[in-house]
Amino acid sequence: MNRLVCVLLLACLAGPAAAQQAAYPIKADDGTIVANHRVPAAAGDEVEGLPGAVILGNPQGDVTLAEFYDLNCPYCRKASADMAALLKEDAKLRLVLVPFPVLGIPSILAGRVELAVARLGTPEQFWQFHRRIFSGRGVVDGERALAVARDLGFANEKLVAVANDNAVTETMKAHVRLGNTLGLQATPAYVVAGVAIVGHPGRKALQAIVASVRRCRHVVC
Repeated sequence: MNRLVCVLLLACLAGPAAAQQAAYPIKADDGTIVANHRVPAAAGDEVEGLPGAVILGNPQGDVTLAEFYDLNCPYCRKASADMAALLKEDAKLRLVLVPFPVLGIPSILAGRVELAVARLGTPEQFWQFHRRIFSGRGVVDGERALAVARDLGFANEKLVAVANDNAVTETMKAHVRLGNTLGLQATPAYVVAGVAIVGHPGRKALQAIVASVRRCRHVVC
């Protein structure tokens, strides 16, 4: 079978979005306060335990930043470029990428391919896929994701077979369930040092957050 199967993620319909909060005075690059709230101390381990999470950067890094994102989120495109810059300049940063396909059927189909790439390839190949997807414009659907993966050397038939596996469906559901549990009501969203940050604060703001965690183990000292 050479087509992707769409299974709607009903978990993403779990109730209304919570009101925006600001547990810490985290400022975005434009000076506005970014919505954020505390999450359980074990949240970081739960995120890393997700079956489709991919660890990049320094595996023994001193600060771990997890990002939940959707391939069709325009703010996630900007976040991807900022993350690439952060990883290049910060040799001690550990990044956990969590595919979070919640923005409709194209995202779900593309997400299936993305998770197939995660299962079949290395973290470096996953990162290449991630950056190539976000270097383009327009809607990212299953066919577009397959084309990018093929360009990276993945065999189409194998990709489709893995993407359509029920294990990928369960992986996607697990990601959405945890995102809902952690109150991640927008993409991108980040989990770092026991705090969920909802929305992309910008490169400089993320640098400041990482620096604060290093200095005092909190997102704001």
